[in-house]
Amino acid sequence: MINDLHRAIQRTQSAMFNQVLILISTLLCLIFTCICGIQHLERIGKKLNLFDSLYFCIVTFSTVGFGDVTPETWSSKLFVVAMICVALVVLPIQFEQLAYLWMERQKSGGNYSRHRAQTEKHVVLCVSSLKIDLLMDFLNEFYAHPRLQDYYVVILCPTEMDVQVRRVLQIPMWSQRVIYLQGSALKDQDLLRAKMDDAEACFILSSRCEVDRTSSDHQTILRAWAVKDFAPNCPLYVQILKPENKFHIKFADHVVCEEEFKYAMLALNCICPATSTLITLLVHTSRGQEGQQSPEQWQKTYGRCSGNEVYHITLEESAFFAEYEGKSFTYASFHAHKKFGVCLIGVRREDNKNILLNPGPRYIMNATDVCFYINITKEENSAFKNQDQQKKSSFSRSFYHGPSRLPVHSIIASMGTVAIDLQDTSCRSASGPTLTLPTEGIKEIRRPSIAPVLEVADASSLQTCDLLSDQSEDEATPDEKMSSNLEYAKGYPPYSPYIGSSPTFCHLLHEKVPFCCLRLDKSCQHNYYEDAKAYGFKNKLIIVAAETAGNGLYNFIVPLRAYYRPKKELNPIVLLLDNPPDIHFLDAICWFPMVYYMVGSIDNLDDLLRCGVTFAANMVVVDKESTMSAEEDYMADAKTIVNVQTLFRLFSSLSIITELTHPANMRFMQFRAKDCYSLALSKLEKKERERGSNLAFMFRLPFAAGRVFSISMLDTLLYQSFVKDYMISITRLLLGLDTIPGSGFLCSIKITEEDLWIRTYARLYQKLCSSSGDVPIGIYRTESQKLATSESQISISVEEWEDTKDCKDQGHHRGNHRNSTSSDQSDHPLLRRKSMQWARRLSRKGPRHSDEMNDHQSTLSYILINPSPDTRLELNDVVYLIRPDPLSYLPNSEPSQNSSICNATGQDSREETQL
Repeated sequence: MINDLHRAIQRTQSAMFNQVLILISTLLCLIFTCICGIQHLERIGKKLNLFDSLYFCIVTFSTVGFGDVTPETWSSKLFVVAMICVALVVLPIQFEQLAYLWMERQKSGGNYSRHRAQTEKHVVLCVSSLKIDLLMDFLNEFYAHPRLQDYYVVILCPTEMDVQVRRVLQIPMWSQRVIYLQGSALKDQDLLRAKMDDAEACFILSSRCEVDRTSSDHQTILRAWAVKDFAPNCPLYVQILKPENKFHIKFADHVVCEEEFKYAMLALNCICPATSTLITLLVHTSRGQEGQQSPEQWQKTYGRCSGNEVYHITLEESAFFAEYEGKSFTYASFHAHKKFGVCLIGVRREDNKNILLNPGPRYIMNATDVCFYINITKEENSAFKNQDQQKKSSFSRSFYHGPSRLPVHSIIASMGTVAIDLQDTSCRSASGPTLTLPTEGIKEIRRPSIAPVLEVADASSLQTCDLLSDQSEDEATPDEKMSSNLEYAKGYPPYSPYIGSSPTFCHLLHEKVPFCCLRLDKSCQHNYYEDAKAYGFKNKLIIVAAETAGNGLYNFIVPLRAYYRPKKELNPIVLLLDNPPDIHFLDAICWFPMVYYMVGSIDNLDDLLRCGVTFAANMVVVDKESTMSAEEDYMADAKTIVNVQTLFRLFSSLSIITELTHPANMRFMQFRAKDCYSLALSKLEKKERERGSNLAFMFRLPFAAGRVFSISMLDTLLYQSFVKDYMISITRLLLGLDTIPGSGFLCSIKITEEDLWIRTYARLYQKLCSSSGDVPIGIYRTESQKLATSESQISISVEEWEDTKDCKDQGHHRGNHRNSTSSDQSDHPLLRRKSMQWARRLSRKGPRHSDEMNDHQSTLSYILINPSPDTRLELNDVVYLIRPDPLSYLPNSEPSQNSSICNATGQDSREETQL
């Protein structure tokens, strides 16, 4: 009857509703039949009324049986026995079907209520398979923002819920806010179950642990199309793996391409150390409480500064920046940092969607401009003091202790004399060095004052920039100028390996290099070089070890050949590939100067030596895609970790930068079994994780130093974009993936002995702003630290490598003899035997080479993002800068990326270092 009713009304009800309705109807029928039968049969003896019959049936079917009401006739007793037998047969069948449907409903997750969707706010997370790490990263970052605490998260996944995921979702903290639905985003009925049309946002993530990453992208594209078709007004946040697939989802509101970001960060790590760590800390939500319970000062300072994030506010609504309306951007950035400790890094016009990072001193601030700044907390949550209260406060605070203790501006920055420094030494940073000077004749010893930052840039002091000229050529000889003009040009690359790459102005060759000349280890009719040593490069190499030359690798080359990089500092790039590149990739790289490739593996010592590992400044090891789908998830990095450990043991002085799949595996980088310091850091990491930190891994020395990172750390960039829609754009500008006219770029300079007179970060900020328009955003600091280790390390020197190549070098003096293939094949076995004998000999000479290795291990490096103005500068500090676009502002001489500040700002260092 119920099934006929459903067909008659032509309405579709869920199976669970139908089964519950049948069960209730069956119970009512049994009880009604029993009531009528008992009352009718008991009329022979004592008469039962309707209520007593109902009472008797309920007591009997509930198996209580009080006995106060009992049947007396044999016919009524027989009827009761028959009814009990019918109930024992019919009811279990109905309950079994109901339990089965309930279990199936639990697996699929049921439906998200339409009433809840219209009254509550929710977002939908679409994934192919849900792992516990991915889930916790999303939940921790999403719910880190106070205004998202009332949001619900609906997970739409085609697979059954994982055991670990089920265990986590049963925690009361998540059980009321996270709803798991098993279903496909390609089915409208599943999208309807998730109420996608009422969702505030939809996050679509690709599975990076599949063998075929292109297939994973294709699934992501179809999900994005399906969601856009079903709910066209729902904002889309899409993660894609391959850059060539990005143009298919151009309609999405926010897109993060994994390979683009990965290779760009690896490239900048080679010229701006630890850029990956800097970006990772900026895109993670943190309160800066990490490491505050640690006894070591560097961990406290590093943890406190890691709480800095990027925020935004309109100029006219800001207490930080409102007074700088009509002033230059550089003036506003310096004085805001001096007064409030905030670092103004960029702006956006009201009528323009493009964000400009450090537009330079020519940019005049408007009341409607949106200001982007770095601070511990956003201005609305800050409890800062006014300037009069700051003058009355004590100057003993050396660090930024959160929103309630903003740093006062440095006395040194405003006065610029050593005499005042000596009167109040309590303002020294605990992590910086101190300078002691005799008190006699102190008035005669004065440091040079730093020029003030102008409110409006003086047009006479600024020069226009011609992008087709290079200021570094002024110091070159005529012969060097002639050769440089013949070999280099500036322009846009004529060929891109994939559709959707952002055009970047680069250093290019006038004519493309023949493909045969791109092969480093093979001679051709144009040259006879067969290894890196024969080329005689002036600058050290950058070697990239990858499995294949994917299109994303193009984004490694572009930032290193950007037009604002000085020509004299361009490092040769060698791609060490397991598989030969295709013709399309070679077409793209043949226009760039000093880019080579070689087919080989980091497993092979001969390949490493031939590609110039002993002449390399940086060795970049990219995680192999073929190992990402290991049966045990965390074993996906096993091969990469062991190979890097071999490089670490053999080439101790080499700077190795590694990309891993899982952040938890960073603890195996540069592993030393008996290192007590690493063990202590492991315990610190566990404590920070127990406190609920999203950055528990930040104290691992390889990560803090920028030698390792995991691309999964950047997943938070997509999640954070739900609250800060500008974060992806700012990150792409910092990494050089996008170039906007008038927007600055990220670079770094090193503090030398000639720069120590500046003393503090506030004075450095003033000097850079007043002279070159640069805006510093942080410091990369290296400190001495004795790390206990009992393992003897092996170190390979350039001289010993040259000794092993005596037999090989004889083949390079063949003059114009072109038949080099047969000679190379005959020399290779001899070189192989020689190199293996040499490696065994070095392994026995481990203690002889331990000094260099110990020096390499006796330091620790970390990043201070937007440090306190009173932070003391130390020798060899690397300062991160956002430098203005040379098109809009160019200092008197082109700065060098690694030059001293005195030279970078065009000032005469002789007068400034008289002391």
